Amino acid sequence: MPGPEKSMRQRMLDGELYIADEEIGRDYVRAQELTRRINALPVTEADTKRRLLTELLGGIGEETEIRAPMQFDYGTQTTIGARSFVNFGLVCLDVARVTIGDDVQIASNVQLLTAWHPVDPQLRRDKWEAGSPITIGDNVWLGGGVIVCPGVTIGDNTVVGAGAVVVKDLPANVVAVGNPARIVREI
Repeated sequence: MPGPEKSMRQRMLDGELYIADEEIGRDYVRAQELTRRINALPVTEADTKRRLLTELLGGIGEETEIRAPMQFDYGTQTTIGARSFVNFGLVCLDVARVTIGDDVQIASNVQLLTAWHPVDPQLRRDKWEAGSPITIGDNVWLGGGVIVCPGVTIGDNTVVGAGAVVVKDLPANVVAVGNPARIVREI
């Protein structure tokens, strides 16, 4: 006899197609409220900001700084390692896991987009969606306005130039630029 049907939230967490329901909606509202509070804090309220970021995110390393404004779908799906720096305007659609390593530099207006929608028009009309994880290795630098698409892994020490759109994995120790991002040299 088959087991009980998975909840939509569990389907989302498992990377399967799901429809956002009330439970997922509550998680989203929680993240939006925490994000709103963080974004409204005076810069002098570093301790409060750190406490709220710890509540919002799945994990945040020591000495990591994230400048407001920022936006997360859920927050709990995102972990950021130690000594990383995230400049103004991060958009992190963390329907799936977003893992950011140690010593990462993220410039202004970067988008980390795990969410995707089916190509089939009826599935889209019926509001099905899904997500694929993003992994950013240690000591990566993402330039201003970089967009990282669903399912992408960026290897350690890699530099992605401003405005690049990363649609497929990048290995460690390279410089990539353009749309779609392409490797222009090794480091």
